[in-house]
Amino acid sequence: MKKIVLTAVAVMMGGAVSAAFIGNNNTVSTVAEALKMRDDAMVILEGNIQKQVSKDKYLFADKTGEITVEIDPEDWAGVDVTPQDTIQILGEINKDWFSTEVDVDIVKIIK
Repeated sequence: MKKIVLTAVAVMMGGAVSAAFIGNNNTVSTVAEALKMRDDAMVILEGNIQKQVSKDKYLFADKTGEITVEIDPEDWAGVDVTPQDTIQILGEINKDWFSTEVDVDIVKIIK
């Protein structure tokens, strides 16, 4: 019994799995729509990463425009992406005085 409990605790501590409730609106938005959303709004986008612009910031584009996205190393979850790959990202809108970005939580390749 101790082994089971210790294993369960080790899994919970070491293998953190991230999940979140994003509401009933699971529709994919466009970059143009995302740029108009309020701060902290959850967004799902489909498109391509065009290029890396800094350590964890990338230029993401779809047919309606471009937006900077921030993807922390742990949010890649082992996914390798090229500019030719169409991906879906789930994240949160971050607005400040001069820019709008998406803080990405999940990246997945669309097949």
